[in-house]
Amino acid sequence: MAHINVPEGVPGIRSLVMFRPETGKPLYELAQILLRGESTLSPAERELIAAYVSYRNNCTFCYSSHAAAARWLYEDDALIVDEVLRDMQEAPVSDKLKALLNIAGKVQILGTEVKQVDIDAAKNLGATDRELHDTVLIAASFSMFNRYVDGLASLTPTDPEAYAEMGVRMAKGYTLPPNPSKQ
Repeated sequence: MAHINVPEGVPGIRSLVMFRPETGKPLYELAQILLRGESTLSPAERELIAAYVSYRNNCTFCYSSHAAAARWLYEDDALIVDEVLRDMQEAPVSDKLKALLNIAGKVQILGTEVKQVDIDAAKNLGATDRELHDTVLIAASFSMFNRYVDGLASLTPTDPEAYAEMGVRMAKGYTLPPNPSKQ
């Protein structure tokens, strides 16, 4: 049960942005830009970064929903998502993506944990300044989103099918849910 009076039966961050659309709108816009905007990182890779950070933050709703979106976007390679969450270093992703995930994991702990050696390692593997910027911003944003969702105890489904459905919707982009007071 959520700590505040949010729309009943609406899981995760969706209920929170429905509760206060004026704050939810910029959060959804940020997610849309970071996860679906123009980038040399694929939407699947960016969703994977979001899922990885959320998993490390133990935010069940966020890691489950973003992992589902990443699986949908990876299509035939969907198992990559679970392999990264199980053991990122052994997962069958590029060394560049592993370096970016390493940086994201450090941001999840504390931004100052990212050292020049981490940046240099990612750059030596082909990461661009834009990819580094976006990885850090995804990690920082999702740490905030995770705390927002868990701090207000929003509804967290236990049925994996609920997340599969969310993943399909999320893979298409981030749009603000309808405001229940205007229906």
